[in-house]
Amino acid sequence: MKIQRLLSLTRQAIDDYGLIGAGDKIAVGISGGKDSLTLLYALQGLQKFYPNKFDLCAITVDLGFSGFDLSPVKSLCEELSVEYTVVPTEIGKILFDTRKESNPCALCAKMRKGALNEAAIRLGCNKIAYAHHRDDLIETMLLSLIYEGRFYSFSPETFLDRTGLTVIRPMIYVNEADVIGFKNRYQLPVCKNPCPVDGKTKREYVKQLTRQLNLDAPGVKERFFHAITEGNIDGWPQKRIKELI
Repeated sequence: MKIQRLLSLTRQAIDDYGLIGAGDKIAVGISGGKDSLTLLYALQGLQKFYPNKFDLCAITVDLGFSGFDLSPVKSLCEELSVEYTVVPTEIGKILFDTRKESNPCALCAKMRKGALNEAAIRLGCNKIAYAHHRDDLIETMLLSLIYEGRFYSFSPETFLDRTGLTVIRPMIYVNEADVIGFKNRYQLPVCKNPCPVDGKTKREYVKQLTRQLNLDAPGVKERFFHAITEGNIDGWPQKRIKELI
């Protein structure tokens, strides 16, 4: 995928759901993976010409795993002229050494989000951008159906009333396959995930299930996506009606 296509899909989601307003300061949550680095490229590119002028910064919550080298991400942020902040934590040690969690993902996510929110507020941000893409949206829906018995997926925009921050997900129209293509085309400096349970989660199971379902019934991912965006999920925002000129 070329940068022009990425910018087009990202802007479409932003316009459809009104994700960026004039004067916003947006923190991009950077894990070091392909998704968050692609989102950084997208928002930095849009910043140059999007009619609603906004500020941008990048934040990484370092879980404290040894050998996790973030210097390539720092260099990329310098190249893109994006302010970069690393938040050091001992989340990894707490989960795996102290608590010895066998299923650490939910608690890890909660702790990471807390650290990210605190850093974003400290930097004067009013919004945080997550790099969830189209496949994440579908897989979250299936996770909810299979393990919770409800039809749900995350919204393009979520207001966090405890912090006053708004979470936005500008890449919900971008397929994971296109993210991979973008990473390869532009040689993004992806940092390997150091988490011991990476690739061994329920989400990974659902990812493989979705892939098989789409092979068995071609187009099923597109139908899943349509069901989510048009399925009246509780809290899902309406698309903005574009003004006719």
